[in-house]
Amino acid sequence: MAVVGAGPIGLELASAFKLGGVKYLHFDAGQIGHTVSWMPRQMRFFSSPDRISICGVPLQTVEQEKASREEYLAYLRSIVEQFDLTVHTHEKIMSIQKSGSKFLLTSEKATGQHQYVADYVVLATGDLNRARELNLPGEDLPHVSHYFDEPHRYFRKRLLIVGGRNSAVEAAIRCQRAGADVAVSYRGDEFDTQSVKYWLAPEIEMLIKTERVTYYPLTIPTVITPQHVSLRQVQTGQCTQVPADFVLLLVGYEMDTTLMEQVGVALAGENQAPQLDLQTMQTNVPGFYVGGTAAAGTQIRFQLFIENCHPHVGKIFESITGRQCPFDATDKTHSGRYALPES
Repeated sequence: MAVVGAGPIGLELASAFKLGGVKYLHFDAGQIGHTVSWMPRQMRFFSSPDRISICGVPLQTVEQEKASREEYLAYLRSIVEQFDLTVHTHEKIMSIQKSGSKFLLTSEKATGQHQYVADYVVLATGDLNRARELNLPGEDLPHVSHYFDEPHRYFRKRLLIVGGRNSAVEAAIRCQRAGADVAVSYRGDEFDTQSVKYWLAPEIEMLIKTERVTYYPLTIPTVITPQHVSLRQVQTGQCTQVPADFVLLLVGYEMDTTLMEQVGVALAGENQAPQLDLQTMQTNVPGFYVGGTAAAGTQIRFQLFIENCHPHVGKIFESITGRQCPFDATDKTHSGRYALPES
C-alpha cells in the first residue's frame, strides 16, 4: 500500500491505515502540508476549525477563530506526532507503472532514485500542484511571482496584482494595509462574490471606491517589463502601461495529472478529473484510488474542499480492507453528494 501526498486527507488516510494495522508507505514531494505551507503567512481558512479537523482530533485555535496557516500546520504536525506516522517527506514520486496486479513507484530524493512495489496506490496530492501560467513575455522576470508570501516586501512599492478571485483580493487588501501602492487588473468587470471570502468582498470594494487601490477591470496583461505591465482592455483593445516594481500573477493553480496518466486513469471534462467509482474512490485502474480535492481535477468552479473530502477516507479504507474506518470520517458540511464524473 502506498499513499502519495501528505496533506490533510493524505494524513487522515495514513492514520486510518496505521490504526487499522495496514502496512503502508507514505510519500510527499515536500514537507507535510506542503500546499498549505506556501499559502500566505497568517492566512485564515474559510472553513471553521471543526470542518478541517481530521482523524477525530479537535482543532483548537488561540483566538477561537478560523485557523491560520500557522495554526493548521502546527495541527498537522501534531497529528503526525500523535499517531506516530512515518512520512517519506521531500521524496517525490516521479513515476508509477502498473505491472500485473502490482504498482512500481519510482521516487527521487537527495540520496538519488528509489523504487517501491505496492498492491494499492492512493493519490492524495490535491488539486493545487502548480501555478497557472499566462505565457506572457516577461513572466519569468525576477520581480514577478505566482505566489503571495507576505506583504512587508511591497512596502512603499508599486505592486500590480493580476487576478480577481480570493487570493488576489486578499493580497491586494493586505499589501495596501502594509503601505504598498496597489493596483489590480482583472479580466472581469466585478469581483465574483462566490469566490471571495465574504469578509473581504466589501473591503476591496471600499478600497477601490476610495481610490486607495487602483482598479483596472476588463483588462488582460500582455507584456511585462522591468518597469511596467501592458494591459489590454478586453472590450476596446486599448492598451495601458501600468508602472510596477513588483507583479503578482494570482490567476489560480492547476493539478498535475502526470501520475494518473502514467497508469492509465481516464480523465474527463474541463477539469480533467479522474473517472471514479464514488462509492469506493477507485479509478478505472484496479487498485488505484484518488482521495481529497484531486478527485475533482483542476477545479474551475470549486466543488471539493478539505471539509467535504473526509468521506473519501472511509470509502477508500473500507474498499481496500473490507472493514470500517477506525474513526468517524464523515462529511462535516452536511452537503450530501457532490457532482464528479463516474466510471
